[in-house]
Amino acid sequence: MVVPAAIRAELQAHAAEEAPNECCGLLVFRAGVAERYERGRNTLASPYRYELEIDPSLWFLEDEGYELAVFHSHPETEPIPSRTDRELAGLWSGRPFLIYGLKLDELRAWRIARDGVEELPLSDA
Repeated sequence: MVVPAAIRAELQAHAAEEAPNECCGLLVFRAGVAERYERGRNTLASPYRYELEIDPSLWFLEDEGYELAVFHSHPETEPIPSRTDRELAGLWSGRPFLIYGLKLDELRAWRIARDGVEELPLSDA
């Protein structure tokens, strides 16, 4: 997965603006390259968990050949899926998640399921 520097900057800015709470949104990929970031709203307004609220029409981008990845931040901790992240993967289980660790300024990608996680390769070019 490739997340260009300009989109990484958007992720960092969103995380910083929402701190100390987690932020969330969707990354829109085509052929493994992120084309844009769509900010969502964390309806829980919590530093420990998120519930993504986003324009429902964005989910239909998959019908147009895009791949969607859920994004959220960890304001104080490493960008590693927490037990809560694994438990709440739900319909997104086995699909890409990106987590940004604000305090560490680090972005990582994962496939998250209740029974485990797999880190995905991530680059900026």
